[in-house]
Amino acid sequence: MPGPDLPPAAAPMTAEALLSRWPTGAQKAELVHGVLIFVGDFDERDVETVRRTYPGRRPVLNAHGGLEVHPAGAGDPTPLLA
Repeated sequence: MPGPDLPPAAAPMTAEALLSRWPTGAQKAELVHGVLIFVGDFDERDVETVRRTYPGRRPVLNAHGGLEVHPAGAGDPTPLLA
């Protein structure tokens, strides 16, 4: 449910957001080579929520709109699902 008309990441949770925002909006979660992959239709607000949930980790959106949480390290991670 990406789009500019939605509230920011710090806004309170609504029923609509509950079904589409990370983590409850994830259709599936997998662990691949130490990287958490959440399948869904996410955007930068979800990345910010993941960043606060997993401090020190490196979250990134992949080409399919899913979220990947990479282990700590230097630089920006390259999504596994490009």
